[in-house]
Amino acid sequence: MEKPKCPKCKEELKQTNFYGVKVDSCLSCGGYWFEKSELRRAKDTKEKQLNWMDIDLWEKEEKFRVSGKERHCPSCQVPLYEVNYGDSDVKIDVCNVCEGVWLDRGEFKKVVEHLKDKAGDKIMNEYAKTLLEETGEVLIGPESLEEEIGDVVTVLGLLKYRIAVKHPFLAKIISNLPKS
Repeated sequence: MEKPKCPKCKEELKQTNFYGVKVDSCLSCGGYWFEKSELRRAKDTKEKQLNWMDIDLWEKEEKFRVSGKERHCPSCQVPLYEVNYGDSDVKIDVCNVCEGVWLDRGEFKKVVEHLKDKAGDKIMNEYAKTLLEETGEVLIGPESLEEEIGDVVTVLGLLKYRIAVKHPFLAKIISNLPKS
């Protein structure tokens, strides 16, 4: 069986541990190949407070554009599609057959920064809706029950933090309430 090749520079990929997830990486160009759901798992390990923030890259396939860079999937050897990561300006390469994701050097950091910005905005502007969505996913979510409950707990923790920062007087009153 032929070893997977880097979509960018065609060098042989080596397996590496990336934030607790075994992924393929290119020692030459510094890119990473994430098989289905590995990018989410690496992001969740790197930034635990972002475990509830997920982007469905396959939600709008009409936005897929065949990469003009002649990149092919290391697993399937089909042409990769270039897509924006959610509503960011970060362009990543995806395989619509195996749902793998190729990130060039530095793109993981950009993805995490985008999610941090989006999470802050979403929590402040849509807290109730976000909490309902995450609570609903406990029953029907794409992740395991334990992961979905963890997402709800994270959102609640972020609310507590936001209240403490935005309304310290209110946070003090809440913390002084009798515990049952």
